[in-house]
Amino acid sequence: MITVVIPTIGRPCLADVLAALTPAPPDARIIVVDDRPGTAKLLKAPGAEVLRTGGKGPAAARNAGWRAARTPWVAFLDDDVIPQPGWWDALRTDLTEIDESVAASQARLHVPLPAHRRPTDAERNTAGLAAADWITADIAYRRAALERVGGFDERFPRAYREDADLALRVAAAGYRLVKGRRVTRHPVRDDGPWASVLRQRGNADDALMRQVHGPAWRSAIGAPGRLREHALTTAAGLLAISLLASRGRRARRMAALAALTWLGLTAEFTWARLAPGPRTSEEIRWMSITSVVIPPVACAWRLRGELRARRGARRAGEAA
Repeated sequence: MITVVIPTIGRPCLADVLAALTPAPPDARIIVVDDRPGTAKLLKAPGAEVLRTGGKGPAAARNAGWRAARTPWVAFLDDDVIPQPGWWDALRTDLTEIDESVAASQARLHVPLPAHRRPTDAERNTAGLAAADWITADIAYRRAALERVGGFDERFPRAYREDADLALRVAAAGYRLVKGRRVTRHPVRDDGPWASVLRQRGNADDALMRQVHGPAWRSAIGAPGRLREHALTTAAGLLAISLLASRGRRARRMAALAALTWLGLTAEFTWARLAPGPRTSEEIRWMSITSVVIPPVACAWRLRGELRARRGARRAGEAA
């Protein structure tokens, strides 16, 4: 009935996922998709079959996994989650209680947060997954639905938006999503102080989402963004810098106005990230630094994504 597919880049936490799935029911199959680029060393995955995709990204890895499955249901797990005790039985119950109109059953994610203080910006970012829909941290898809829409779009190279894109296409095909009873824990990882800046690469994938699903795609998946604010902040900063060398009084006034605009927008963004958190000296320092860096980095990645999406659309038009 069920095949579990786990895409991975070989992180140590994969061992915790596989341990939580042990023992597996005799009629269940576990496939680990090794997406490390150019690796020659066999990935160790006790109790699971291993496929290789060679660094094509999580969308391609999941596609390889579900296409290798022969069961009516495919349960996708990320390699950094921990299925809780009784997960197999709860999954089976979740899937036997739904009708043919349901394409996917999503687990209830639990993100453990510190009890002795307010969560940091990074911790709140992970905690947001608990309220998100259609995410692939733990979701079981009907194989027939995946076949109908063609699976994940492999043009999404990162673990970002590929799940939302699939959700919109599945919903457009007339299917529904339900939340199951099974529970999966999603620990908060420490990815370092620059993680929020590195996440801005996802803005490139947002460009593809807009091209594929239209300008209302954010409303469709309930994902507000700050790109407009980031663009205004970046424009104000660049204008102030470009006018600094000007000698005219009017130019200097414009430079001062642009600088004040940049400062106000940056301060608002910094406070929006700091206010809900613990506001320790370390958090204040890194939020102040990264809040300056994020707007131009986000805009640069979005511009790169727009150019890539347009080139892709042009090539598709020429091929047609």
